[in-house]
Amino acid sequence: MTEGNFVDYIKIFASSGKGGQGSTHLHREKYNSKGGPDGGDGGRGGHIILRGDKNMWTLFHLKFKRHFRATQGGAGSKNRSTGADGEDIYIDVPLGTIIRDAETEEIIHEITEDKKEVILLEGGKGGRGNWHFKSPTNQTPRYAQPGIEGKEGWFRVELKVLADVGLVGFPNAGKSTLLSVITAAKPKIADYAFTTLKPNLGIVNIRDKHTFVMADIPGIIEGAAEGKGLGHYFLRHIERNSTLLFLIPADSDDIKKEYAILLNELKQHNPELLDKQRLLAISKTDMLDDELKAEIKAELPKDIETIFISSLAQIGLTELKDKLWSMLN
Repeated sequence: MTEGNFVDYIKIFASSGKGGQGSTHLHREKYNSKGGPDGGDGGRGGHIILRGDKNMWTLFHLKFKRHFRATQGGAGSKNRSTGADGEDIYIDVPLGTIIRDAETEEIIHEITEDKKEVILLEGGKGGRGNWHFKSPTNQTPRYAQPGIEGKEGWFRVELKVLADVGLVGFPNAGKSTLLSVITAAKPKIADYAFTTLKPNLGIVNIRDKHTFVMADIPGIIEGAAEGKGLGHYFLRHIERNSTLLFLIPADSDDIKKEYAILLNELKQHNPELLDKQRLLAISKTDMLDDELKAEIKAELPKDIETIFISSLAQIGLTELKDKLWSMLN
């Protein structure tokens, strides 16, 4: 999937169908010209329904169709026949999608299961036919209920990438390179910040045919929790990962400080992110000798396990994959 086809945020308008009109029919037949009321109920209006689809990875299919309108319920008819229900409209979304009210920002639904269906907007109920209103004092009511109006509104649809491992690091830390080496993913790679503007997913294969999903997400910067840089777009996707792999290059001026900044941004966005499993990988270590490695080890954070790797020189990658697999299981 090309980067331009990955859409993780969209605004849509949805409108459920109006209920059908109840019937005011009076029973008539050859030998009974004054039969009682037998008007049927109107059918309900069509629902707007969200449905999870595990085979979808993006909201791109909603980019050019943002208005969804369900049809009206059919009117009731004679012999107490109920009108047909309006046709339901289904909106398929990837797993990890949340739907917010566009005005209040309130989260209305969250889709995390394949084939799971939730009603975003219920169709209006059909009106009752005149036979419901028959009474000893009013044996031929000539009125019925109109159908109830449907509901409508604007909604924000957001995708939070579902992955087992999320890569956390500053721009240009080597996250895309690592993903390209240990998976079949082909993210854009260049020597400048914010090469990655959209999340990239790759499947990591390890021995015994086991696999897990790794996500390379746009680089974080100090102040991201307040919306600087790609801010909330980055942090939204991190929430879905069960394990966080922090990636800091060996040529960083202060590895401990960089790690502290990254950790603080996660905490500012959502303190629960600190409850996730964490692993620190020091990248670009192919040029380090044993003496430099020892110096770096002495300055590393003490509260997280660390692995030295090099994506280009294929150093430490098997150890990294095995460690991540053990953490996930």
